[in-house]
Amino acid sequence: MKKRIRHLWLEWIKPFVIVLIVCCTFRSAIADWNVVPTGSMKPTILEGDRILVDKLAYGLRVPFTSWYVYDWTKPERNDVVVFASPEDGIRLVKRIIGLPGDRITMRSNQLYVNGVPAVYETIRNSTLDGFTDEERHDHRFTREQINGESHAVMVTPKRLARRNFGPLIVPEHKYFVMGDNRDNSRDSRWFGCVDSDLIFGQATSVVMSLDAENNYLPRTDRFFHSIE
Repeated sequence: MKKRIRHLWLEWIKPFVIVLIVCCTFRSAIADWNVVPTGSMKPTILEGDRILVDKLAYGLRVPFTSWYVYDWTKPERNDVVVFASPEDGIRLVKRIIGLPGDRITMRSNQLYVNGVPAVYETIRNSTLDGFTDEERHDHRFTREQINGESHAVMVTPKRLARRNFGPLIVPEHKYFVMGDNRDNSRDSRWFGCVDSDLIFGQATSVVMSLDAENNYLPRTDRFFHSIE
């Protein structure tokens, strides 16, 4: 019996445990992927997208902890990041709008950073390929430009939403984050700024995408699509 148990341990259990530890360590400290269940980042990220999270984007952490062994850079404005909500710990994906020391204000969905208004431009139709004609009619789509960096955003005029905020000064070591779907996103307007230790990494691309509204058929046009 002891020989059989030893054989089982050496041939099956031990290799499985080693592979499991390696995989978990890799996902914890190097790279991971997350399923996006909500539309708070539309039109940039759609429901059903599987996004790649670069956990080495800002530094190297001790696996399974928030402690940095070494951090080689800081999150930047316009980065799309994955983090633990300071409200309830749920993993979220949002865009960094405000850096430490920035003054953030919003008036009727017009964003101001350090008193400078964001510039809004007409969006390319190719960005809206994942939207039905009804969705295009109910929402307004633009590109928002802040300090030379731009990204797509959408608003829903008929929806009750928080379109006025601030002014707020972003504290040291914290970041102000918002969803690109401005009228349907629970973000720093609600739960405050996000501590740098709560940021897991940067979302860099859509690995694959499944359309829940269409029998989970793959959206092949979104496979390996870069997140801007």
